[in-house]
Amino acid sequence: MKGKLLVIGFGPGSFEHITQRAREAIQESDMIIGYKTYVELIQGLLTNQQIISTGMTEEVSRAQEAVKQAEAGKIVAVISSGDAGVYGMAGLVYEVLIEKGWKKETGVELEVIPGISAINSCASLLGAPVMHDACTISLSDHLTPWELIEKRIEAAAQADFVVAFYNPKSGRRTRQIVEAQRILLKYRFPDTPVGLVKSAYRDREEVVMTNLKDMLNHEIGMLTTVVVGNSSTFFYDDLMITPRGYQRKYTLNQTEQPLRPHQRLRKEAEPWALDQEETVKQTASAIEAVQNTREEKVTSRALAEEALQAILGETTSAVVHQPIQSIFEVAVSPGLANKKFTPVQMTTLAEVVGEKGTMEYTPDHQIKLQIPTAQPDVIIKKLQAASFLLSPVGDVFTIKACDFCDGEKSDAIPHTEELQKRLGGMDMPKELKLGINGCGMACYGAVQEDIGIVYRKGAFDLFLGAKTVGRNAHSGQIVAEGIAPDDIVEIVENIIHEYKEKGHPNERFHKFFKRVKNVYGFDYQDITPKIKVEPAPCGD
Repeated sequence: MKGKLLVIGFGPGSFEHITQRAREAIQESDMIIGYKTYVELIQGLLTNQQIISTGMTEEVSRAQEAVKQAEAGKIVAVISSGDAGVYGMAGLVYEVLIEKGWKKETGVELEVIPGISAINSCASLLGAPVMHDACTISLSDHLTPWELIEKRIEAAAQADFVVAFYNPKSGRRTRQIVEAQRILLKYRFPDTPVGLVKSAYRDREEVVMTNLKDMLNHEIGMLTTVVVGNSSTFFYDDLMITPRGYQRKYTLNQTEQPLRPHQRLRKEAEPWALDQEETVKQTASAIEAVQNTREEKVTSRALAEEALQAILGETTSAVVHQPIQSIFEVAVSPGLANKKFTPVQMTTLAEVVGEKGTMEYTPDHQIKLQIPTAQPDVIIKKLQAASFLLSPVGDVFTIKACDFCDGEKSDAIPHTEELQKRLGGMDMPKELKLGINGCGMACYGAVQEDIGIVYRKGAFDLFLGAKTVGRNAHSGQIVAEGIAPDDIVEIVENIIHEYKEKGHPNERFHKFFKRVKNVYGFDYQDITPKIKVEPAPCGD
């Protein structure tokens, strides 16, 4: 049985602005997948659907889980606020499907259901600021390099677009809106009207009218949309209005247009026309010159662009081609047991990372590399030639082994290597770490990892479900002692496969163990410290 994907934009969040089709799609779904806040906003429309909610910046895992569930035969609703095709989930869902070789005719059915995007809902609260050419720019550099975002702001500012900034600021990302203001002030007057709309059509809605110079004096956050007017936008009676050009064509309080079509092109009627008769002559001459001097075949667009440069007296191309920058991420280590880097390895790291890449040492006894490159295969060969152990980065299975007393206590090393061979780098619902200690001292803290195995008296002890972070962190629960060496690899492998198949996206192993109560025959017991610990949000 084929499932179905319903990618739904439910608008700003109020029930009155959710389309009828979006309501129907939510009702007919078996499962709802979305960001926690969005799930809460549509709570009143839910019946008995299964809910999978995740945090911010976890869009890719939501898309992957949605595809997985649809391929299993379920009708899955993937929800986005605003419109699912505008900084929403539609594109990511398609990307995941394409990676799996999906075709419309044979694959799971997909329907994208449009909603009211923030630029539209916020504009309606401000007045009519988007009556002329406008663009949307997300200031989040989570998926887009900041250098590219800067270029887009610069281009929009130069072209006098009305600009709606999405995701302008967060707790950790504060400089982007400041840089955006700086760029805009290069091309626009300080008193250019700006509208700040927070939580449009939701309970805590806030609307602020300000200007480009003073906009940073007001509260701006992730729930704010910043609408910056163009050179003709004005305020009137607490409304922000951008003319569409009607006053240049006719006067609103007259029944007849005083300007005929040929009159509207005159400079006194429309000053922005900028001596159009002379421009037309220059354009014709420029195009003729280009046609006479270029021997190769060109497109009409390229011809027009070159002609425009000739008119403006520019000698270099104004067209900017922004290549897609690929960042290759990989984690490297000298080996599972070996913790010592050689001079050759360190030199190789410096060479492959270069000046534009980054190296970060992690608590997993690895160095994480981020390298801008279009040739990852070349990087891989160089690292492998230096005898590095390479591992993928992200929500994958990772082994954190001790050094086995510099190899003196080596009985557990073959089992460690076999687990790495079978499972190393496998995709997981959330990052999963297996700690391995080669003796009962457990000095490398294997019991503090998601899964821990400790070699002791010729056999293995198994620990499951440590809470690895937080002030209420705790060791894993010991679920078995004295596991025969010949059995440990198969047992761990089955536990990991069960978590991979049944775990929710971004569900840590200790939460999974608590939810399902039994993993591969091992029962969950609550060993959380029995004291009240006040939650500590990030930043406290």
